[in-house]
Amino acid sequence: MHRRTFGKVAGASLFSTILGDLPSDGAPLEGVEAFAAALAGYPGIGDSASPATLSMARLDAAVAAAKRNYQATKYSAVTRSLPALLADLRLACATYEGDARLQAEALSAEAHHVAASILLKLDHQGLAWVAADRSMQAARNSQDLTIIGSSARIITHALMNDGHHGAATKTASSYAERIDHDTEHRTPDFLSVYGALLLRGAVAAGQRSDRHTAATLLDEAQAAGHELGGDHNHRWTAFGPTNVQLHRVNIALQLGDAGAAIQEARTIDLNHVPLTERKATLLIDTSRALTQWGKHEKAYDVLRFAHQLAPEEISARPAVHRTLRDLMATAPPSIKRQLQEFTTEIGVRL
Repeated sequence: MHRRTFGKVAGASLFSTILGDLPSDGAPLEGVEAFAAALAGYPGIGDSASPATLSMARLDAAVAAAKRNYQATKYSAVTRSLPALLADLRLACATYEGDARLQAEALSAEAHHVAASILLKLDHQGLAWVAADRSMQAARNSQDLTIIGSSARIITHALMNDGHHGAATKTASSYAERIDHDTEHRTPDFLSVYGALLLRGAVAAGQRSDRHTAATLLDEAQAAGHELGGDHNHRWTAFGPTNVQLHRVNIALQLGDAGAAIQEARTIDLNHVPLTERKATLLIDTSRALTQWGKHEKAYDVLRFAHQLAPEEISARPAVHRTLRDLMATAPPSIKRQLQEFTTEIGVRL
């Protein structure tokens, strides 16, 4: 083959290879784009699900799997599966009647709660707001006070992440008062949702430096934890006395009390924190407190441990990347070198 002819073939082949790696116009949507399409009710997504797909047993199991994966910090798995599940639940809510419809709405509320949580972790505030609002709409449609209280948690979280700390505090405390007033039986499910909602309000109060309200809500949550009698995961809340301690660490940190945050963290037995996501959150908060306290080497060691425990919590979250940058900005040269090697190793660019 002549050199000129070979060059034409090779060039055409290379060009085809490069363009072949790009998604075509008809490629399935992935990641956050898939969430956006599902939340928008994009035509064609879930419009013709089979009866087996819409069976209540299958939907219940799928929502439970999404919750478990979220709490295990398997965020990529949730991101792959949840958009299609949201569409299936939308269709189920439109298809079923009576008690089955109420159950479908409750599952939709929980699934949209997970969606909003994932989107908040990824810093997609606008989509998170849509998902949180859908969660509350479905919760109200379910007529289940406990589900309504649970969805109020994600509404509070969305308000808080958008900087509306006063509104977030008021939302959490108001919904907590409502479900406490309207609920006849203080079941473990109720106490868990009630206590978790109080904790979310306490965090919001801490972020606006309202020490009195934060302390009041923390004490009320602690009382609910004692009434519950231990650390559990009812209604996927991970609520109990230990979770109250975790929130005390976070709120002390928000108030600028790094020493108090570390002192509280010292009292927590990590073995009493069963969920990976909760453990990782504690470790990240502890690292931030150590950074504020000037203990850079210990802060770095805690972040490395957090990555071993929950890789996606460290590598995928913009908020954690900001924590890494804060540490990089203030650490001595020896720690900066280790931190640079670590972030390069896990694929995070500072």
